[in-house]
Amino acid sequence: MCAHVLVAEDDEMQAELIRRSLLSEGHTATVVHDGSAALDAARRLRPDLVVLDLMLPVIDGFGVCRVLRRDDDIPVLMLTARSAEDDVLLGLELGADDYMTKPYSPRELMARIRTVLRRSGRADGRREDPVIRAAGIAVDPERHEVRCDGAAVECTPAEFEILLAMVAEPERVFSRRQLLERTRGTDRASTERAVDVHIMNLRRKVEADPRSPARLLTVFGVGYKLSGGRA
Repeated sequence: MCAHVLVAEDDEMQAELIRRSLLSEGHTATVVHDGSAALDAARRLRPDLVVLDLMLPVIDGFGVCRVLRRDDDIPVLMLTARSAEDDVLLGLELGADDYMTKPYSPRELMARIRTVLRRSGRADGRREDPVIRAAGIAVDPERHEVRCDGAAVECTPAEFEILLAMVAEPERVFSRRQLLERTRGTDRASTERAVDVHIMNLRRKVEADPRSPARLLTVFGVGYKLSGGRA
């Protein structure tokens, strides 16, 4: 069973623990740390499951779940330190597929994730082709592979997350902060300035002439975009 799981957890240590547990189970994971980023990632990446902390900043887990249920049918497993019956019932009424209270063991969480995925039928071949393509670049979020014009490209975890975001939305202009958010959980020590370094390194890997890029373009005063449209 292999799935792409979106983890929305504001505690970075907890998020990293969940991410590593998911990877050890053969899943792929995207990590965000607030409710707004969770909704953005869910719309952009269409994950197989959302592991959703209740006490998120910006938009709390209840608000995220409410929007997800209005717009999509992505399975949701809620996590919270609040175990009051009213909170549990509200989460389930909003459409959460399961609910775990903290503290929990990673093994129990992985078992619950397997159960939700099995019930939803979202894993193992739900999508015929998970590869995202644009501008001659193909990104496989399940196999964590990148190809450019058919040739394999080796990327660091942070470079992969940035490229995945940009290939999923070609021509969208991303600010450095938005791209930095994509690296959370893969490069926690990164800064907005480090995004420039990641882009520079990616240009060396996907551009014919890194000094005159045709794909990863700078939008002065704003950030970066991937130019070239859908492949």
